Amino acid sequence: MALADRWLLPEGIKELLPPKAYGVELLRRRLLDLHVSWGYEFVMPPLVEHLDSLLTGVGRDLDLNTIKVTDQLSGHSLGVRADITPQVARIDAHRLRQEGVTRLCYCGTVVHARPAQPLASRNPLQLGAELYGHAGIESDVEIIDLMMQTLQAAGVQRELTLDLGHVGVFRGLMRWTGLTAEQQDGYLDILRRKALPELASFVADLKLDTNQSDALMVLPGLHGGVDVLSRAKTEFAAAPAEVIEAIEYLQQLAERISLRDGGLDLYFDLSELRGYNYHTGVVFAAYTPEFGQSIASGGRYDHIGEDFGRARPATGFSADLSTLAELSNQSFAQARRVQAPAVEDAALLQQVATLREQGATVVFALPGIDSSTPCTAKLVQQEGQWQVIDL
Repeated sequence: MALADRWLLPEGIKELLPPKAYGVELLRRRLLDLHVSWGYEFVMPPLVEHLDSLLTGVGRDLDLNTIKVTDQLSGHSLGVRADITPQVARIDAHRLRQEGVTRLCYCGTVVHARPAQPLASRNPLQLGAELYGHAGIESDVEIIDLMMQTLQAAGVQRELTLDLGHVGVFRGLMRWTGLTAEQQDGYLDILRRKALPELASFVADLKLDTNQSDALMVLPGLHGGVDVLSRAKTEFAAAPAEVIEAIEYLQQLAERISLRDGGLDLYFDLSELRGYNYHTGVVFAAYTPEFGQSIASGGRYDHIGEDFGRARPATGFSADLSTLAELSNQSFAQARRVQAPAVEDAALLQQVATLREQGATVVFALPGIDSSTPCTAKLVQQEGQWQVIDL
């Protein structure tokens, strides 16, 4: 590596500099305080863990995105976390082992082997909350409500849309049609690519009965406002009960969310399959026109408890704190900056201490050095008293 390149960061790895770094930190404190006020306890999992632990349950979907290293002490394979969710599930299952409901929140850096998109950071600052021990609609409503309150507290509240789906619709259709694992992968690939011209020939080759073929054909088009759910129940009238139950669950969820925020724009997409490999129920994401990707997302993932040896229903959400700070319409300005002369004076030192206790930033002007940090005021001695004078 050339000498001039040694100080460059790896591609996709980003750092925060003043004053943005302090603004992000202020936002982190505000949002964690919000989560704690809802009863979520703060945890701080390590950056590196045994690879098997990181890739358990929900983590299996992260295999290609996890940076692997070898522990020089034990020789075991370690992983640099690409998602904090599996770590929090491990903490609930093996460290806390509480009965009943456990609410946990977190915020920390994760590292991705590959960026989620060309311009995305490979080291986002993941903030999130997880609720364990309750399988009802009430906990899903709570998590979604907390996610939207988090965005509002972050100052991201312009033209927000909440996108809702339920993997039970797809799973029910797959069991009904009896598609093999290979056929399911092919159908999923078409849905994810929105390759609708390929769909008709793919479904025809499956040689299903008319009701089943029609269901697979209509699924990609079932997206829109809440009225799409009524249409879906009609389209899937011949489908198993579990498909209808998933749709009715979304209807009930929409009613409860609307009671809490009647102005929120709700959008439903029954072919949305984010995290299909580990989600077990509702999936959701928040969008804003200012950003091309979801700004917060989550869902229910009950099976992760079984993978950790302790079956626990679970639901949660996460977001990139740095992205929220960029989209925020609020100012996270630093405290008032006051310059003080570097003199040994007891009254001056007491005034500096008082100002700092009040939240101001006080910088001593070191002799012979021009301050590189601009100040908005300075301490000067007038009539034997140290006074703050605006510049």
